[in-house]
Amino acid sequence: MHRVHFIAIGGSAMHNLAIALHRKGFEVTGSDDEIFEPSRSRLDNLGLLPDKFGWDPYRIDTGLEAVILGMHARADNPELLRAQELGIPIFSYPGYFHEQTRDKTRVVIGGSHGKTTITSMVIHVLRQEGVELDYLVGAQLEGFDCMVRLSPESAVAIIEGDEYLASALEPVPKFHLYRPDIALISGIAWDHVNVFRTFADYVEQFRGFIERVEPGGALVYCAEDHVVKELVEGTRPDLIKVPYGTPAHRVVDGITRLITPSGAVPLKVFGRHNLQNLEGARHICHRLGIGDRSFNEAIASFTGAAKRLQKLAEVPGRVVFKDFAHSPSKLKATVEAVHEQYTDRVLIACMELHTFSSLSDGFLDQYANAMDGADKAIVFYDPHAVALKRLPPVPPERIRAAFGRDDLEIVTDPVALIGAVRQATTDRSALLMMSSGNFGGVDLEAMAEAFIA
Repeated sequence: MHRVHFIAIGGSAMHNLAIALHRKGFEVTGSDDEIFEPSRSRLDNLGLLPDKFGWDPYRIDTGLEAVILGMHARADNPELLRAQELGIPIFSYPGYFHEQTRDKTRVVIGGSHGKTTITSMVIHVLRQEGVELDYLVGAQLEGFDCMVRLSPESAVAIIEGDEYLASALEPVPKFHLYRPDIALISGIAWDHVNVFRTFADYVEQFRGFIERVEPGGALVYCAEDHVVKELVEGTRPDLIKVPYGTPAHRVVDGITRLITPSGAVPLKVFGRHNLQNLEGARHICHRLGIGDRSFNEAIASFTGAAKRLQKLAEVPGRVVFKDFAHSPSKLKATVEAVHEQYTDRVLIACMELHTFSSLSDGFLDQYANAMDGADKAIVFYDPHAVALKRLPPVPPERIRAAFGRDDLEIVTDPVALIGAVRQATTDRSALLMMSSGNFGGVDLEAMAEAFIA
């Protein structure tokens, strides 16, 4: 029996990996100082929830095969110190996932935007084709109860490659640890400014990702992103390099159709970035032996990853979407996608400044023109969130200047946010709510119902 212990088991990826190992037959234990939903219930249902919160070095003994360390745990964690004292192998979760997939074909999807969607598309197509696979993806997908899978029968692993740091002991981007046989880079736009202080430093992390592709491997990349194109084409002549862009398509009666040699393929997703994501996924699947006809048949039923242009409600004349977009490039692409899809609607776009990057004065100017595609643009931020991140207050006029819109409405109260949306609503409207947070606790489902009523 394999025994492993998770320090900070409650994290999104950590608890999914714990569940995957439990299902593989491992004896899994874990600890954390606090665990929120849905991680808490999911761990509890499988008997994996710690019997008490907090750190206890007596949980660590020489019978453990490995300790898996979450980013939430500090270097002076008592359980970590005990594991080091006993000489137990310690891994970050990406490092351990690599250990579990060492003998498989590893496909790693990286990029500042689109990586969750591309990973989801590839997994969707492979499942439709009956391919046995391992996977690790960062967002909840429809029809999946766990976002990590490890199977002894699979020969391929599909991995969403995050560029954020792995753990206190491995302060390197997660995607540096997977060592892909096939890699993809969807785009590069500065993010995580609390770790990567300059754009040049951020780009270097992607150079490191390319350097870690296995010798003779393949690198699929979006050639319409000039930063990616310059980076990829200037390095690693031993790699098979596969560029992609926006595929031929047209929008008819509000439905985006892919133009293929076999005819038009109606899609359930839309927007230029989603089409680029689809093309990247097609190239990945092609390298895994899936032909274009099979890919097109499968991708037609793909509805998207959770919180990625997810439709909340719709009636004739009104529609509501929520999206995870929060960085400038994601924000701009999402606003433009909805604007192009609903040209006859008043587009009300609302985003929340929630991440450390978005609330940092030195980063705010990256949002210039990001919401120009919206008829009504609203920015929400919670002053309490700013204080928790130990950042100075953000004056509304500073935000307005950064976005480059004099008519930008700045809101700091959830009730006022609902009022601002209601006031902007017309008989023919599209509402787009974008955040990696929760708009100060606003019930988006209820808000969507009120919007279409």
